[in-house]
Amino acid sequence: MLLKRRAGVLLHPSSLPGKSDQGDFGHEAFRFIEFLSACGFSVWQTLPLGPTHSDRSPYQSLSVHAGSLLLISLDWLVDHDWLPSSALDETDINAEYRQACLKKAYAGFCQHADEKMRQAYATFVEEKADWLHDYALFLALRNDAGGRPWMEWPAALRDREAKAMLDANRRFHEECEYVRFEQFVFNMQWNELRDYAHKNGVYLFGDMPIFVAHDSAEVWAHRENFLVDEHGNASVVAGVPPDYFSETGQRWGNPHYAWDHIRKDGFQWWIRRMQSQLKLFDLVRIDHFRGLEAYWEILAESETAQQGHWVKAPGDELLKALFEAFDDLPLVAEDLGTITKEVTDLLYKYKLPGMKILQFAFNGDPENPYLPQNFTENCVVYTGTHDNDTTLAWYETLPEADRKYLHEYLDGSDVPMPWLLNKCALSSVARLAMLPMQDILGLGSGHRMNIPGTTQGNWQWRFEWSQVSDGLAERLRALIQLYGRLN
Repeated sequence: MLLKRRAGVLLHPSSLPGKSDQGDFGHEAFRFIEFLSACGFSVWQTLPLGPTHSDRSPYQSLSVHAGSLLLISLDWLVDHDWLPSSALDETDINAEYRQACLKKAYAGFCQHADEKMRQAYATFVEEKADWLHDYALFLALRNDAGGRPWMEWPAALRDREAKAMLDANRRFHEECEYVRFEQFVFNMQWNELRDYAHKNGVYLFGDMPIFVAHDSAEVWAHRENFLVDEHGNASVVAGVPPDYFSETGQRWGNPHYAWDHIRKDGFQWWIRRMQSQLKLFDLVRIDHFRGLEAYWEILAESETAQQGHWVKAPGDELLKALFEAFDDLPLVAEDLGTITKEVTDLLYKYKLPGMKILQFAFNGDPENPYLPQNFTENCVVYTGTHDNDTTLAWYETLPEADRKYLHEYLDGSDVPMPWLLNKCALSSVARLAMLPMQDILGLGSGHRMNIPGTTQGNWQWRFEWSQVSDGLAERLRALIQLYGRLN
């Protein structure tokens, strides 16, 4: 993908328009692909697609392999005659209603699916058996426990004792079958969307969190891979020290990896995880890449991330194993934050493109690595990411000195924001230029996707087609062609 200059858009499917409480893989997703193609964009970047906890953060998933039921299109289920069309007459389609519809669709599948579809389901279950059965039972047990994390379950289930597991599989057989069906539908819908994207000249760019949520199927089923005690509790957790995004750092709360155990079989757990991502995406970003070289370790009882220290990780060994397992591994490294020479050396050794954020560039320092003059071709440039405010909102709060420097540097006093920064990204030497949908639409304050270090009010932003102005696609296509990114 990155052998040619390209341009893309950053938008999570949950931000697509629609009448439900969030976007999904329905008709609007196909329309969005058509919009990208009309504009000349050849890359669609999403956030992680996994099943989320109640805060809906895609970076704290219940599974590193499974997909979120909230992204499943109900229209698709109606089109396959597994769900009655009357289900879509509901005006308040939320998470609970979606799940109720999926359970009706499962009953419809059991009654009406033809032999070809039943065989496709059986094949899917067999191919995904190394994670799907654990995830299905984990979710069934978690639901039975009222949503409590697995560390608070009865000890026999928490510790996966043989008799308790056998009894649970018998007791929750039907619930597990439903979860497997749910994942089958997610897989079917995503594959159709991916195929449509490819037919329209659009590649899919995914995002893989480096750490795993504590309350997840993987930590429950493979406790030996994580630094947790005999009760499943972690004494140290992940995060990052104080940085641009937060004065107190970010305490994520994920358990750290038991790297000594993971390396014993040649990092097979990580290889299987990457394999799942490559089934979904043409290009994968490793979030918090620097954590593969050294990670920030925080005592679990600490309320903030300020008190912590760096601990070395076997990133070189891991990447070597991954590149040996996959040909032409299509990775991008999220190399933001505290970047050391060791992290940079790891990027160079494996020729991984890093990220450049233009909102970080204009502080008056000519050595600033985010200034376009300091780019190399092998990078991905963004105006901002899902963790930044929109470019217009950022610009409006920029100190006057930085704003003056920005205009002097870009010589664009007559070009309004965010188009000045959009053009800067597209014209740069970076092989891939990514624009958040908010910046394409010129949106200001109130349209942010996430504020790092906070847990309320995030992951809810959505756009509307009415915000797409007449002539926008033609304007974007002309710029993308002008800067040699039309493919």
